[in-house]
Order: sequence, then C-alpha cells, then structure tokens
Amino acid sequence: MRTIRYRSQGEDVHHLEQILTKLGYTVFVSNFFGKDTDQAVKAFQLKNNLVVDGIVGLKTWSKLIEAEKNLVAFNDKFLSEKDVKDFANDFGLELAMVKAVNEIESSGKGFLLHGRPRILFEGHIFWRELEKRGVNPSSYVSERTKNVLYKKWTKTHYKGGAGEYDRLEKAAGISDKAAFHEAAYASASWGSFQVMGFHYKHLGYASIDHFVSEMYEHEREHLKAFGKFISKTNFKGKKLIDWVKEKNWAKFAEGYNGPGYKKNKYDIKLKNAYVKYSNA
Repeated sequence: MRTIRYRSQGEDVHHLEQILTKLGYTVFVSNFFGKDTDQAVKAFQLKNNLVVDGIVGLKTWSKLIEAEKNLVAFNDKFLSEKDVKDFANDFGLELAMVKAVNEIESSGKGFLLHGRPRILFEGHIFWRELEKRGVNPSSYVSERTKNVLYKKWTKTHYKGGAGEYDRLEKAAGISDKAAFHEAAYASASWGSFQVMGFHYKHLGYASIDHFVSEMYEHEREHLKAFGKFISKTNFKGKKLIDWVKEKNWAKFAEGYNGPGYKKNKYDIKLKNAYVKYSNA
C-alpha cells in the first residue's frame, strides 16, 4: 500500500476511507483524501499510540488492517477446500498439484498474524527495479541501506515474517521519489504463492499498488495471481502450467523459482508433496 496523506487521490484512498467507515469514523468515501479523512486518521493514530501526523504509511496501514481484521473473522482470508478445487477444475489441474505448490511455495500460509500478506523482500531485485526507472542505485548505497539495496542475491539480510515489512518500509523510504515506492513494492514476493510484484503489469494489474491491495484481500486473490502467472509465463518452450500438468517438477521449479531451485531442492519437495496429496 502506498503512503497517502491529505489531498492524496486514488484507489488506496478509497480503501482507507472504507476501513475508517467500518471502524466507526465519519468520512465521505471517495477517491480523495479530504479534511474529514485527515481528522479521522489523526484520531485513529492517537487512539493506537502512533505518531499523530495524518500520514498513512506502512505502520498506520498495518494498524488499520489489524483493526479491520478484528471486525471480520481472520479465517475468512484463508483458502477453502472449495477454492482450491474450483481452481484445479478451471485450469485442468489435479487437486494434488495445486496443494503441492501451495505447500512448498508458502508453507501453506498466505498471511502473517495481524492480517498482512506474507512477503519476502529482495534487495537485488530492488536494485534492478530502480535501474529500470532511471535511478542509479549506487548513489543510494550506505551503511543504513546495505541490507535492502545490493547488486547480487544473498539471503544474509532476510528477516522473515513481519521483519520483511521493516525491510520493505526502509527501501521505500530511502527517497520521497515515487520510483522508490514502486520499485520497493515490486521487489517483494507476495502471498501464498510468492508471486513477485514486478509481474503486476504482465498479469493484468493496473499498477503495483493495485496488485498489492489485492494481495491484502484474501488468499483467493493469491490463487488468482498464481493462476495468471503460470498461464501467461513461458519457460523453455511451454507455459509453466503445462510443466505442472506433465509433472515435470524440475522444469516447473526452475521456471517458477529460478536457477537456485536445485540448491533448495524445490523439485524434490514438490514431487514429494504431490505424492502425499495424491495418496491422501
């Protein structure tokens, strides 16, 4: 979710005002962050021991989503057996195939406690995404940013869980330029199936913020993104979904996870999970 404040406009503002309304604040729900919304945000921040500045950044978003979660059963965000079966039927996949990928790519979890989607922030992707937007990453490397901005992949800086949001927030906040926000959110993998944010346009989402807002909604949205990804992504002459149908776990794992799949034994894990669910 992007950082918004007084006079901001867009879908995120509409989403914010819907949440505030659910929480009992009197605001006009639109796409414009007006004075009524500014007052409601400040009242919410005061109530929740946040800095009262009217700015809805990652911390305020997290508290808002947590508060909304308390109004709706948390389990409502999780995939049901029907969701998985419907997806398998729609895409011509065995149910065991979908369950296997879900288990290995996300450990069966799409959300963290408190309602935020599971993410993993990749600093080397952030480097590339900045370059795509005409920013020289080298100019922003420092002792402070070295754990979120680096040229080559490393797992050294992974924190896991909610700690990945700390890294995401740090990356997005390196500069006030919109490019840093967009590049940071495009550099995380999101939800149950850990789809990288930079795929948003390829998958048909209007913007990175649109993609992220969908990931906050429900694991069903994670499944939709996964379906779009494996149906539209080519790898070594075939769509990824075709490698799944052929049970060629090595080709699927390489195309989905990259060349490091062997080191992490994703193909073996996927095969074993498929066998387990096939025999269930």
